Amino acid sequence: MFMAADRTTVRLDVALIHYPVVNRSGEIIGSAVTNLDLHDIARAGCTYGVDTYWVVTPFARQRELAEEIVRHWTEGYGGSVNPDRKQALSLIRVCADLDEVLAGTARKWGRKPLVLATCARRQQNTLSYAAVRQQVHQGEPLLLLFGTAWGLAPAALAAVAATLPPLRGGGEFNHLSVRSAVAVILDRLLAIPAEPAESRPGSR
Repeated sequence: MFMAADRTTVRLDVALIHYPVVNRSGEIIGSAVTNLDLHDIARAGCTYGVDTYWVVTPFARQRELAEEIVRHWTEGYGGSVNPDRKQALSLIRVCADLDEVLAGTARKWGRKPLVLATCARRQQNTLSYAAVRQQVHQGEPLLLLFGTAWGLAPAALAAVAATLPPLRGGGEFNHLSVRSAVAVILDRLLAIPAEPAESRPGSR
C-alpha cells in the first residue's frame, strides 16, 4: 500500500559530496561547489521535509564560499527580501568530510543513520524505493549521499549500507543533473499522494 510519510517523524538528511567523486574518465577528483546546487537542493529539501542538507567538501576555500552564500540568504540582505529562500537555505550545513556528517546526525538523532547512496548504474547492494520509503515512514534515521561531477567514487559507494536504484525514464538519455536527481528521489520517498478526485471538496 502507498503510504504518505508523516512529516512529524521524518528523519532524513541529504549530503552532497564533492570529494571523492569521479570525472568522465573515471578518475577520482574533487568538484567545485555551485550556487545552483546550494539553492535548488535546499529548496527541494525544504519542500519535502528534509531535516538537514549537508554540503561536503574538503577544500577550505570552497567551504568559505558556500558559507558566504548561505549567510547572505539566512543572515544578510537576501533573507530579508526573500524569506522563502531564507527558510530553504537554513537547512544547509557546510562540512569537510563524511565523518563530520555522521557525527552530526548521530548527535541529533541519538544513533547513526542508515547511509544510502545514489548511483546512475545499478549496484549489487540495492534497496527498492518502496523499502526505503517504509523505513522513512517508520522514523528510521536515513542519510542519502549524492555525488557531484560524474558520481561518487567507488570507495564512497563501497562504504554505504546500500544504494538506491538508478533513475530511468522512457528515453535513452541518462544524464540528470544532481539537482534533478535529488528532487526526483525525494519525491519518491517523501511525497504525499494526491487525493482521489472524488474525495476533493466540490468534486462530483
